[in-house]
Amino acid sequence: MEGITRTIDVEKLFCYSDDLVEVLKDRKDLNSLTQCLDHSKSLHSSCEADFNSVLNSIQDYEKKIEVCKQKTERAKSEVAAEAEVDHLQKELEEELEKERALQEELRAISNEIKGLERERIAIEEQKRACKKSEKDKLRVQMKLSMYASVTNIIPNLDDQSKISGYIVDRSKNVIEKFEYDPAKMTTYDTCDNMWKTINLW
Repeated sequence: MEGITRTIDVEKLFCYSDDLVEVLKDRKDLNSLTQCLDHSKSLHSSCEADFNSVLNSIQDYEKKIEVCKQKTERAKSEVAAEAEVDHLQKELEEELEKERALQEELRAISNEIKGLERERIAIEEQKRACKKSEKDKLRVQMKLSMYASVTNIIPNLDDQSKISGYIVDRSKNVIEKFEYDPAKMTTYDTCDNMWKTINLW
């Protein structure tokens, strides 16, 4: 351990801790995902309304087609004029073409609804993951706060290869930096040295 006590700007260190807490509390991503989910639900509802409307239109055209078929059969059975038969046949073909177009539109809307459903599920999964991440961050924040209150130690989490941080004395507005290399010391020796340093404060 370096073992040199220095007087530094403790307020800056506390501000750094407050900034870290604010980052952990940031709900921007979660709010964005919630807005995307709401938008997806709205689109899903709109597509379902279009789907039902097209389905009703198809049913109406199917009824019209059936009426045309009946007219055609009656015309043929009554030996109607050839022009009337041609007219009915043309009308039937037009109705069949409209039905085919509506069937294509129905398939497109159905595919869009399926896509929106997949998007909604993905957004909900991301939302759940964000909530879990937020809970995990809050749990880590509370642990760090508890450790700092009990031991007066603020760990340095930037360098994971070493065990380092600061021991803070708020009453004296001073801190002491500590740093241990796990490759050169056993876990027991590291803990023993840290507790000895804490007890000196």
